[in-house]
Amino acid sequence: MMLKKVTAFVVRTLPTGKELLVLRHPFAGFQLPAGTVNLNESPDNAVVREVAEETGLKNVPIQAELGYRDTLMPPDRAVLIHPTRVFSRPDPASFDWIDVSHGLWLDVLRKQDGYTQVRYREPDNLPDVSYYTYEFTGWVPDEFLSQTQRRYFYLLSFSGQTPVSWKVNSDWHTFTLSWAPLDDLPEFISPQDSWLEVLHNHLGK
Repeated sequence: MMLKKVTAFVVRTLPTGKELLVLRHPFAGFQLPAGTVNLNESPDNAVVREVAEETGLKNVPIQAELGYRDTLMPPDRAVLIHPTRVFSRPDPASFDWIDVSHGLWLDVLRKQDGYTQVRYREPDNLPDVSYYTYEFTGWVPDEFLSQTQRRYFYLLSFSGQTPVSWKVNSDWHTFTLSWAPLDDLPEFISPQDSWLEVLHNHLGK
């Protein structure tokens, strides 16, 4: 199995040209609306849900599916593809103290008896990390881990009215949303800066 992700290019057309909806993360710079496909959810439904949750905008239709990219991680990294408890030892009867959701990228430390010892660290800021705000180490079942992630890209259109900028609370953060001309976009964090070529290639057709 692999983890499935979605990314949304939300575009509006003004007399002055096309603009892209951008999201400013309070600790990680400029980003695109994106997220994880839930279990038993289609990528199409996931991207519409993520746009609503992260931008506050409703009725933003999909205009085109722009393909996908697969990412293969090195042996010392894995992504969680199913929610799980984290155990203190490679044994389901051992102490378990935390529930974690799917979608986290984890450091792989060692394997034993069908379990993998993993570590997660949450940095205070990206890309310039000065410390980690929290971290955990523990054991999770091997079958809940994958080293492959597939990201689907979508073009969506918006035709309504919005403030110049607005804030949305999502995923325990407050995001600031605004529009930027396609020919004068802000600097996006890596690897999202490379995703923009998917949009430019489509619009250039």
